[in-house]
Amino acid sequence: MTDVTPDRRAIAAWCLFDWANSAFPAVITTFVFATYVAQAVAPDPVSGAAAWAGATTIAGFAIALLSPVLGAIADSSGRQKRWLALSAAAMAASTASLWFVRPEPSSLAWALVAFTAATVAFEISIVFYNALLPGLAPSSHLGRVSGWGWGLGYAGGIACLGLMLAAFVLPTSPWLGLDKAEAEHVRIAGPLTAAWLVAFAAPLFLFVRDPPAAAPGARRGWRELIDTMRLLRREHRQLAWFLVANMVWSNGLTTLFGFGAIYAAGTFGMATEEVLYFGIALNVTAGLGAFGFAWIDDRIGSEKTIAIGLVMITLLGGALLVVESKSAFWVLALAIGPFLGPVQAAGRTLCARLAPADRRAQVFGLFALSGRITAFLGPMTLGAVTALTQSQRWGMATILPFFVVGLWLLLTKLRIRT
Repeated sequence: MTDVTPDRRAIAAWCLFDWANSAFPAVITTFVFATYVAQAVAPDPVSGAAAWAGATTIAGFAIALLSPVLGAIADSSGRQKRWLALSAAAMAASTASLWFVRPEPSSLAWALVAFTAATVAFEISIVFYNALLPGLAPSSHLGRVSGWGWGLGYAGGIACLGLMLAAFVLPTSPWLGLDKAEAEHVRIAGPLTAAWLVAFAAPLFLFVRDPPAAAPGARRGWRELIDTMRLLRREHRQLAWFLVANMVWSNGLTTLFGFGAIYAAGTFGMATEEVLYFGIALNVTAGLGAFGFAWIDDRIGSEKTIAIGLVMITLLGGALLVVESKSAFWVLALAIGPFLGPVQAAGRTLCARLAPADRRAQVFGLFALSGRITAFLGPMTLGAVTALTQSQRWGMATILPFFVVGLWLLLTKLRIRT
C-alpha cells in the first residue's frame, strides 16, 4: 500500500464521523428504541422481540447482498464520498421517521420498516467510511487512526445516549415540552439521532478526499467484484483467511453484545436501570481500550493486537461464567471492555492494510459480509444450548469457542511473526 502524507484535518473529520454515526447503535438499536418498540408498541413484549429480531435478520441479509456490490461500484467510480453521503442521508431520514412510531400496535409495521431501512443504510455507510481509511495516513499510522475513530465512536454513542436520558427520558418534564403520555420523550430518539449524525458528519465531506477511481462505470464494478471473489484464494490468501477468521470471532462478539445484558439481568438479577448503567460503563471501558491500543496496534501489528484481545476476552469471559457475586461480575465484565474495542479497531486496520489499493471499498464490503453472513450461528447456538440445559451460563459458554477458533485461524493461517 502506497504511503500518504497525513492531513490532520482530514483525520479529525474522519474520526468525527465515527462519533456521529455511533449514536444509532447506542440509542436506537441497543438501549432506547428497541426496548420501546418491544414493550410499548408491540401487542406484547414476546411478539415485539420476535418482530424486532425478524427486522434485524432481514436487514442482515440485505447488507450481506448489497455491501460488496456497492463497494465494487464505488471503487470503479472513485466517488466513495458520494455513496457515503447517500447512505448517510438515507439513514438520517429513516431514523428521523421513527418519531411517527406511536405507542400502539398499529405503528409496529412502520417501526420495523423504518428501522430495517436505517440499519441497512447504517451498515452500508460503514463500508464507504472504512474504505477512506487507507488514504488518511501512512500505513505505519493506520492503527492509531482506526483506534482513535473507534474510541471516539464509543464516546459519541455514550454522549448521545446521555443527552437522551438527561434531557428526555429521566426528567418529569422533558425538554421541548414533550408529552410522556404519548411517548414523545422516547420517540424523539429518532430525530435526535438523525440530527446528531448530520451535525457531526459534515466535516468529513469538507476535508476528506475521495480516492482515485479504479475504472469508470458500474458494470466494471460488478466485474471487479466477481474477479476479486474468484482470485481471493490465489492472489490474496492472507486477506481471504483474515475474512474467514473475522467471520468466526465476529460471531462471538455479536452474540456477546446481543446477550450480555440479558445474561446480566437473568443471572445476577440486575434491574433495567442497572443494566443501562452497566452498558454505559462497558462502553466507556471499550472506548478507552480502543484509544489506548491505537498506538500498540501500530507498534506490534494489527494481528498481534487482535490476538491479545481475543486471548483476554476468552480468559475473562470464562471467569465470568463461574463467578457467583454481582460485584465480581461487574469487575470482570468491565475488565473485558478494554479488549473489545481493540479487536474491532485492529480488524479494520488489518483489512485496510491487506486490501489492494484499487479494490478497497469492495474489500470492506466483503469485510462487512464476513461479519454478517453467519451472524445467526452464535445466537442460534446460544439459544439451543440454553433451552437444552435450562442454564444461561451454559448458553453463554457457547460464545467462547468462536473466539478460540478465530484466534487459531489468525495465528496459523495469517502466520504472525513473533
